[in-house]
Amino acid sequence: MLEKYLKKIDFSSYEDFKKNLEIIVPENFNFGYDVVDAWAEKEPNKRAMCWTNDKGAHRDFTFADIKTYSDQAASYFQSLGIGKGDKVMLILKRRYQFWFAIVGLHKIGAVAIPATNLLTAKDIIYRCEAATVKAIVTVGEQTVIDHISKALPECPTVKKVISVGDIIPEGWDDFNAELANAKPFVRPENVNTNNDIFLLYFTSGTTGNPKMVIHDFTYPLGHIVTAKYWHTLHEKSLHLTVADTGWAKAAWGKIYGQWIVGASIFVYDHDKFTPADMLKMISDYKVTSFCAPPTIFRFMIREDLTKFDLSALEYCTIAGEALNPVVYEQFYQLTGIKLREAFGQTENMPIILTTQWNEPKPGSMGLPNPLYDMDLLTPDGRSAEDGEQGEIVMRTPNGKPVGLFIGYYRDEEKTKSVYHDNIYYTGDVAWRDEDGYYWFVGRNDDVIKSSGYRIGPFEVESALMTHPAVVECAITGVPDDVRGQVVKATIILAKDYKDKAGEALVKEIQEHVKKVTAPYKYPRIIEFVDELPKTISGKIRRVEIREGDKK
Repeated sequence: MLEKYLKKIDFSSYEDFKKNLEIIVPENFNFGYDVVDAWAEKEPNKRAMCWTNDKGAHRDFTFADIKTYSDQAASYFQSLGIGKGDKVMLILKRRYQFWFAIVGLHKIGAVAIPATNLLTAKDIIYRCEAATVKAIVTVGEQTVIDHISKALPECPTVKKVISVGDIIPEGWDDFNAELANAKPFVRPENVNTNNDIFLLYFTSGTTGNPKMVIHDFTYPLGHIVTAKYWHTLHEKSLHLTVADTGWAKAAWGKIYGQWIVGASIFVYDHDKFTPADMLKMISDYKVTSFCAPPTIFRFMIREDLTKFDLSALEYCTIAGEALNPVVYEQFYQLTGIKLREAFGQTENMPIILTTQWNEPKPGSMGLPNPLYDMDLLTPDGRSAEDGEQGEIVMRTPNGKPVGLFIGYYRDEEKTKSVYHDNIYYTGDVAWRDEDGYYWFVGRNDDVIKSSGYRIGPFEVESALMTHPAVVECAITGVPDDVRGQVVKATIILAKDYKDKAGEALVKEIQEHVKKVTAPYKYPRIIEFVDELPKTISGKIRRVEIREGDKK
């Protein structure tokens, strides 16, 4: 399969990779036909997905199965009048029906909008109006159904609501039954061009309503690098990415690149993350490749890993937030596996990554993805020197590269604010060392300016994480009349320290940070909490902490 899309597959070094990586983009590429159906024809019994849930259910699906079910889904959607360019929202958590639905939508040229089950009625109304959503496919859970039902009277564009669960309200369709009764699917003519809208993701910024990120039909091809050269997958791999399907990280690790490579995806359908349960899944099912946000690894290293057979694990990767070096070191000591970090956004994919040829530097994102011309720009518009902070940007002198978003749907002004003059601005700040590795500092909005110093949250958080009392933490800036801002640490304590929370521990932690990093970076304010505000993807919402401090 890969030979159709890569001019060269095997590389001897990062320099070879950087110089010779080139993706072949076919005309009118469609993931449903060109990948799923192609595998079904070539190796129909090849396992595509191993699915299990926290209730003990288990199912394997071959590529022939995925073709059959996605054809049924495509036919069913057509019967509803859904076709090219129509928007369908998928609120399906980790249910296996997500893969039937999204591939079915791809096959008819419709636009899939993956979304989280945490949306309220207000959120659903906004999304349906902003994107002109025509149908919603959702898990059959009462809370989700209640929010959708409450929203529907104010969502006139929604013509059909579909449930995949046991609860099917009056007037809703039963997805499973409809697929079983679907007419034979006939591929429509002129399904798509490469430039048509393929996926739409709502992504929240620090202010205002969520932006609508749109990707074209070539987007899956960019994830060849994700799967083959970051996750380091092959045709016998079983890969687990920890992500809800409503998050763009699912597109990184739960479908596109993995299936192009020919790997199987492992899906653990659960509601509450428990480190021991996740480790048991990896152990019992012999997962070979594992990708998760830092939060997952922070909790896993606190388990007794000797109780689990992790011998099948070949590679572990990390993304979502910068990785604290202490987590890297502890996981390596416990497993012998070096965590390989990457950086990307909903608007793109891993644009900076640590490949198999690069020795990981704990805390570094890695080196640029050869598909992209990456740079760091200072506030005055010049390329940053090594060791100097700058905004991470992508130069596109030859037009939009594979994997970069088309823009923000129905918001040309917002698109131009981040992508103009052949430069895409990520809004994230980093610095580059003499070996070319990029080191994350923080979002432009998160960087703290105190007494003339620019302090990145990540560097202080990394220092805090080396103290045994700290399980998780978030660094934010608090307005100060004298210094402009002062550093605040919001900390979750290890259970052995919870009864020690007080001024003495605050002083101890402050002194510790002064010794580990530059003294001016220490947190002048420390607050102990039971949990940190996070997105569905596990990222810490520092903006929510800052807003709370204003009250």
